[in-house]
Amino acid sequence: MFRRKKGRAKDMDQQLLMNIRQLKKEWENLNSIIDQSIEPTEEGLKELALTKSKYLYLLREARHRGLNALS
Repeated sequence: MFRRKKGRAKDMDQQLLMNIRQLKKEWENLNSIIDQSIEPTEEGLKELALTKSKYLYLLREARHRGLNALS
């Protein structure tokens, strides 16, 4: 009665992996901008920390689901 549909789970896993890749690119871009800045803004540093936190959270979720997100 409460079974997960395999197709839906695969779609969600693919969406998760896509979000991980997108956040990784965003984190790397923000990190590059902050590194090149003479005096980074407080808002920029907060955005970098938030993006990093989201990325690491999604990596943990992928590991929990048994997915390889780093390939």
